[in-house]
Amino acid sequence: MRKNGMKMLTRQSPMAIQSASSRSSLSCPQGLHHECKDHRALCGVLESCKCNLELRVVSQTHTRIIKCGFETYPSVVASLMSAYKHCDKFGLANRILDEVSLSDFNLVTMNIIIENCMRIGECEVAKKVFCKMPDKDVVSWNSMIGGFVRNARFDEALRFFREMLSSKVEPDKFTFASVITGCARLGALNHAYWVHNLIIEKKIELNFILSAALIDMYSKCGKIQMAKEVFDTVQRNDVSVWNAMISGVAIHGLAADAIAIFTKMEMFNVLPDSITFLGLLTACSHCGLVEEGRKYFDHMRSRYSIQPQLEHYGAMVDLLGRAGHIEEAYGLITSMTMEPDVVVWRALLSACRTFKRLELGEVAIANISRLMGGDYVLLSNMYCYLKRWDTAENVREIMKKKGVRKSQGKSWLELAGVIHQFKAGDRSHPEAEAIDKILGSLIQRIKSEGFLPATELVLMDVSEEEKEGNLYHHSEKLALAYGILKTSPGTEIRISKNLRICHDCHSWIKMISRLLRRVIIVRDRIRFHRFEGGLCSCGDYW
Repeated sequence: MRKNGMKMLTRQSPMAIQSASSRSSLSCPQGLHHECKDHRALCGVLESCKCNLELRVVSQTHTRIIKCGFETYPSVVASLMSAYKHCDKFGLANRILDEVSLSDFNLVTMNIIIENCMRIGECEVAKKVFCKMPDKDVVSWNSMIGGFVRNARFDEALRFFREMLSSKVEPDKFTFASVITGCARLGALNHAYWVHNLIIEKKIELNFILSAALIDMYSKCGKIQMAKEVFDTVQRNDVSVWNAMISGVAIHGLAADAIAIFTKMEMFNVLPDSITFLGLLTACSHCGLVEEGRKYFDHMRSRYSIQPQLEHYGAMVDLLGRAGHIEEAYGLITSMTMEPDVVVWRALLSACRTFKRLELGEVAIANISRLMGGDYVLLSNMYCYLKRWDTAENVREIMKKKGVRKSQGKSWLELAGVIHQFKAGDRSHPEAEAIDKILGSLIQRIKSEGFLPATELVLMDVSEEEKEGNLYHHSEKLALAYGILKTSPGTEIRISKNLRICHDCHSWIKMISRLLRRVIIVRDRIRFHRFEGGLCSCGDYW
């Protein structure tokens, strides 16, 4: 960035900003009253300004940046643009961006600016910087693609990857590592096949990072057999490859496979790490293998000198809680040598909801310092199960007052390379009318077969008819109806969901799989469910 240009911008900006914020009573942070020798401290001030929308302080910090000579530091430029944007001063943010594009910054510095924008979640700012760059190398593209993946914008990551393939820049191992992760998170199998074929076509050598990523991708796209085939053909001298396979079979509820892979791993003298044991405990949790879980939790310390971390305690509490050992789960929490985090308490809260243990559920709630929508919902659910409608309503009122919202159910499926997304109760899809017809037909058909909606799961004190209507428009049912509409009889349907599948949808899809003679695979937040012939691979334990 040209220093003269930045100084001119800085001289003009404070006047305009102070005029716009003259009524503000905000004062300059104490750290800005003396000469700041650390650019990271100024970035920290700008980050706090984003949360508090302190425009005047942003202006003062901007001036200090110039005085300290930090105006060419990529992390400072990224933070400054982000701070102005959050304070609704898009003009000033764009002027800094223009200075960047007209400056004598080299390609390396521009790439670092993009990386810093992505690191603080400013994808749109990063895109603007990228578009204004006269030249782009593989690092530029990797920063964008990897940044989108880290910010959970997987569709955009894939779109940029396609654009990269159309450019003169060839993707490398780092590009593919990010794209594979994006495919895995989306559960987009057609994209997964396409990307894997590109790796083969471009003769990209598989290192342990790519090997583990491919195994993870096929596992999360529902093709566990393909993941096993990759595992059998790649080098397995790094623990991360074994971890990917153990975690992959774990989310498919294949605990016996996870244990067998671990045994084989020991035979090959590959030392397990903390991630290995997290995968094993997860596998045991999904299958209710309490004794095995206790054994591996003990072996971590006694045999491999690996101290359990919060994640391991969370998995163990989840394992015990799912199996109904609520008191033991709570005892484990109280015996922890570290402070239990929110994940540990939520695992206990979820178990208390399942087994209607209200007292311990309230203990869990009391220990969660920052309650999210799902926490309130679990507590409200317990009260509703016990028909304590007034108390449940009080919890919902607290949510309203605090502005807390529950996470909305979303499901998506990939058809002909296109991702179709559905929200609970949503009718915005272009083919909503046709979806409703299919859904109505399915509802009537399974009712005639004796299916009864689990209306007790609609935790409101309303009529049974209203409860049924609510259940029939869950996102996975809409996605399944669309999949049936768009595929030929007998075609396997794959659906991904952002939340745990409810009992009603689980029973409903089991019956649909039997009536239509279809294999239906649902990946929810916890694990995979393979429905076939009226049964589910989870054995109704999830």
